[in-house]
Amino acid sequence: MLPVKRFIEFIEQNNLFGHDSKILAAVSGGMDSVLMARLLKSAGFNFGIAHCNFQLRGEESLSEQEFCNTLAEQLRVPFHTANFDTLNYVADKKISTQMAARQLRYKWFEQIRQQSGYSVIALAHHKNDAIETILLNLTRGTGIAGLHGILPKNGSLVRPMLFLNRDEIQEIVEKSGIAYVEDSSNASVKYARNKIRLEVIPRLKELNPALEQTFENNLAHFRDLELFLEQRLTELKKKLFIPHGEEIHLLLSDLKKLEPKRLLLFKLLQEYGFNETIIDDLIPALDKHPGKIFETTGFKLILDRDKLILTKNNQHRHEPKLINKNEREVDYDGYKLTLLHEDSPLIVKNNPMAVSIDADLLVYPLTLRAWQQGDYFYPLGMRSRKKLSDFFIDQKIPLHVKEEIPLLINGNGDVVWIGGYRPDERYKVNDNTKKVTIFELVRI
Repeated sequence: MLPVKRFIEFIEQNNLFGHDSKILAAVSGGMDSVLMARLLKSAGFNFGIAHCNFQLRGEESLSEQEFCNTLAEQLRVPFHTANFDTLNYVADKKISTQMAARQLRYKWFEQIRQQSGYSVIALAHHKNDAIETILLNLTRGTGIAGLHGILPKNGSLVRPMLFLNRDEIQEIVEKSGIAYVEDSSNASVKYARNKIRLEVIPRLKELNPALEQTFENNLAHFRDLELFLEQRLTELKKKLFIPHGEEIHLLLSDLKKLEPKRLLLFKLLQEYGFNETIIDDLIPALDKHPGKIFETTGFKLILDRDKLILTKNNQHRHEPKLINKNEREVDYDGYKLTLLHEDSPLIVKNNPMAVSIDADLLVYPLTLRAWQQGDYFYPLGMRSRKKLSDFFIDQKIPLHVKEEIPLLINGNGDVVWIGGYRPDERYKVNDNTKKVTIFELVRI
């Protein structure tokens, strides 16, 4: 018997969509998405099915497409499908196959949603997908935001299957005699997520058979902690940020009482472009160095005898842009930066506007910003560090041009990539790299 009641309750509790909504269900043909489609039908929702054929697995891809078409006919719902020339798209864009498939898929879903009047796009992620995401984030380094897992709703994307785990889905599908097709690539452990699903989680379940429920409880705690921190920061800003003309004053006596000082100072000043490295320099200076100045691309902190003065930088600088792990693209001052998290050590070649970085070395959130005095990096192929100001001189880059160059900054403050010019030696893909993140800049 299908868990229709639980399905509807989860949708209503998370305000995913209403009974008058028109839903576009992304269906691959696997058991998760097929069950989602049948639950939508049983619950009486108005929906259509969307299926992508990337033409990468020959007859298997065609068989999945035909299966989804038949499913739509059985359920008497609209069927939308597209055949993508994925490999030509890869060659044209000079990106990986996974990045191409992702770009094609989400762009097409959104086109269908708008053209056919769908309210939301339903994806069939479940509890185990959320667990895998958290474990991946933990292995790469993450803040609180990386611990809340996959959210039930993100813009027009909704995930109504997050109330079920993989074992529950399999049991429901088997007992109900629901037909589905299996993607052969799901059994490969060369992909990081598959490795966690097939090798890591079974070991963890040996320690805790109720792993999914434990993680569900943890997710609720992490989300509550994130909300609590946001509320605490809002209260602190009202108390600590004293408007003074175009400046903001923060009394040192109040800042010294903050605990935990590093976390709260970083979160209070993060939106102004100050990273954790600057905060680490700022904290010991609070007692010793009046007159010291800390700068970002758009703001500066001036350490006075009894206060910290936050003011705009008078130079024409560009506002920094934070990049979170779950973002696929961000806009920055005339550029669009796309991110692809690739499960193979792919190296981008012959495209100075794209770079492959060892994903295990990235600490989120990243920052996209202009250069600052004192910035340095280790140019690809070199073992010694170099100031960016010297690098720009060597490259004969004029002042007005270097101000426009986007820098990709790691969460630890390192310059990872001078966009369009040179990556950092420390973050290059090598023989030990297991997963890469591909960044690509495009002028808009």
